[in-house]
Amino acid sequence: MKIKFKCQAISDLAEAAEILISAFGKHRVFAFYGDMGAGKTTFISAIVKELGCIDVVQSPTYSLVNEYQTEKGGQIYHFDFYRLKDEQEAFESGLMDLIDSGSWCFIEWPERIPSLLPNQFVKVNITQLNDARTFTMELTT
Repeated sequence: MKIKFKCQAISDLAEAAEILISAFGKHRVFAFYGDMGAGKTTFISAIVKELGCIDVVQSPTYSLVNEYQTEKGGQIYHFDFYRLKDEQEAFESGLMDLIDSGSWCFIEWPERIPSLLPNQFVKVNITQLNDARTFTMELTT
């Protein structure tokens, strides 16, 4: 299944987050592809809010991973591999344990860790044209 959603304004992100969770909510690993400034962190923030996060969402650019808590006590992991030196650094960050934890995992710059991604994950591709963003969401196999 492939879903496309076009956002004209930041206020559209809540609806895009609802669509993603509704369509792919049984999956736990989401990989976000897009150019610098495409809105990966902003979209992840909307998704995390939709999941009932009680924490402030920030890009984990320097820490590689941030952990957030939901209102019901669940964990959400947010990875940003933009500054990653190599896949070994991602491995040492505990990525594999967190992916296998059953918690929500949102990964920015997954193209930097291709051999560490699970066989199945939700791929979210963000393209931008002027101020509009198009989100293409699909399950990989």
